[in-house]
Amino acid sequence: MELEKRNKSFTEDWELLKIQDLIDSNVILGHLDGNHGALYPKSNEFKSLGVPYIAANDFKNGRVDFNKCKFLSKERSALFQKGISKNGDVLFAHNATVGPVALLKTKLEYVILSTTVTYFRCNENNLSNSYLLYYFQSEHFIKQYSSVMSQSTRNQVPISAQRKFNILVPPLPEQKAIAQVLSDTDNLIQAIEQKITKKRAIKQGAMQQLLTPKEDWEIKKLGTIAHFYNGKAHEQFIDANGEFTVINSKFISRNGTVFKNSTENLCPLKKGDITMVMSDIPNGKALAKCFVVPIDNKYTLNQRICAIRTEDVDTKFLYFILNRNKYYLAFDSGTGQTNLKKNDVLECPIPLPKTKEEQTEIATILIDMNKEIAQLEQKLSKYIMLKQGLMQNLLMGKIRLV
Repeated sequence: MELEKRNKSFTEDWELLKIQDLIDSNVILGHLDGNHGALYPKSNEFKSLGVPYIAANDFKNGRVDFNKCKFLSKERSALFQKGISKNGDVLFAHNATVGPVALLKTKLEYVILSTTVTYFRCNENNLSNSYLLYYFQSEHFIKQYSSVMSQSTRNQVPISAQRKFNILVPPLPEQKAIAQVLSDTDNLIQAIEQKITKKRAIKQGAMQQLLTPKEDWEIKKLGTIAHFYNGKAHEQFIDANGEFTVINSKFISRNGTVFKNSTENLCPLKKGDITMVMSDIPNGKALAKCFVVPIDNKYTLNQRICAIRTEDVDTKFLYFILNRNKYYLAFDSGTGQTNLKKNDVLECPIPLPKTKEEQTEIATILIDMNKEIAQLEQKLSKYIMLKQGLMQNLLMGKIRLV
């Protein structure tokens, strides 16, 4: 296909139409949600198999994940009068969770939608369901439903409001061409995601194998091989122009992508220091997560974060042992805030190969695996940005497929 750039946001052969107009002209043949009223199913009516009962949290990557949804018997599902969705419908999450979309693909006669989902049934002679799926993810459409939500305390976009939304509709061949380009991009993104998942599984298996103590390994408590340092509060020194990066819980849990700067370095850190989150909410994902300081005189340690410094053990090896170690996670009761104490941290048992060389060899293997995953994650980010740019340009007619 030849790409032709346009200066206008759309051209004369594109129409800006309200959803209600598309319904009135039979371009959209059906538009209903699962607001079942008195017919809403009770918890004891759900089955392990049967007719799928689809909620907004059953959407994944633009599809319905039938492994997550609930089911009803055919007899029970036959009682519903609305929210009856069929193959090819475009599904829009409009209540509680607002925004996710999915294209329903099923061999079943129908599925039932919950109160959180609306279906749009397209006349395939006028409107591509794949195009509509992508348009619902466009900045133009998101702004419209976000505006509705901002005017209410309830996190929902009713059907009456949806029908007032505008959609930019190009000729059908161009709809299909746009949807194909975006679908191809999605396929590339999903392929990279699958590679990342596979690489992470391989790494997990390698860690299990490499870090499991061997017969000639020693088990030592962390306090016998490393020094402990506590962080301090930096709130009064936080400044976007500060020269020091504050290592706090969010910094570590987001792998350094979210950070604050400080004008003062209250707790100087050295290259190779292992920093660890000591406090987290019940069942949180940050407790005992670690970060290795890459350079001297750049990072400062915040309160509720500790630093572990060692000269006797390979730092990277020790990082892989400490990071989210099960010993620390066992302090999480699941009901209250977890706060590790200094002694809790230093009592952690550390399995150690006898030589530092062997520790380094193990760490190097795992570091190389991390690099491969990081490269794939960078590639994934690039394709996600590419898709965002394509959506903005293609769905607004800034780039034409002719």
